[in-house]
Amino acid sequence: MANPLDTDAGSELFSSYEAELKLIQADLSQKLDQIPDLSGEPRKAAVRQAERALEEANEMLDSLRLEKQNIPQPLKPKTNARFRNHESDVDALKRRLNSLSSDKAALFGNRYTDDDPSSDPQQEQRQQLLSGTDRLERSSGRLRDAQRMGLETEQIGANTLADLNRQREQIQNTREHLLESEGYTDRSIKTLRGMARRMATNRMITIAIITVLVILIVAIVVSKFR
Repeated sequence: MANPLDTDAGSELFSSYEAELKLIQADLSQKLDQIPDLSGEPRKAAVRQAERALEEANEMLDSLRLEKQNIPQPLKPKTNARFRNHESDVDALKRRLNSLSSDKAALFGNRYTDDDPSSDPQQEQRQQLLSGTDRLERSSGRLRDAQRMGLETEQIGANTLADLNRQREQIQNTREHLLESEGYTDRSIKTLRGMARRMATNRMITIAIITVLVILIVAIVVSKFR
């Protein structure tokens, strides 16, 4: 039997396909268990249902075969082992179905004779047509699912682009605010430098005035003592 499912990173879709395959195998096994107790038309109907389930199992194996190519290299050995187990399980169910469907006496009932193995060609054609219709419906369903996933992916991409555009606008606005703030800072620096120069000039003027006053006072004092 196949190994239990795990949740290793990169194997989520593979594990999802495994879960679907296990359900199909369980349904097929149940159908095969019912066939030995039937005969005639009910048995043929049960065989047809089992054949359709087997086709679904083979399609799911194909999906697993494709998906395991996308598994990261460190997980490939375990994934390949799981896939081989699934192949073995499906092959065993296929052999069991072939064995049950080869019992023509039970399958065709009293209408079956060794002299006329194809006693009901219309029924065989009808079965082939039904089988082809079922396959077409399943393929159409898978195409619809793929189309829906594509539309969802496209919507996600559009939303992502819209988010990126909004973030780009926010970055541009922030850059403009930074440039504007930088302009304010430059003007403030120039203003402070001008104030510093004026303060230095005023200080020099004040010192000059004080110096002149001191000289005049000294001159007046000296002139009085002469």
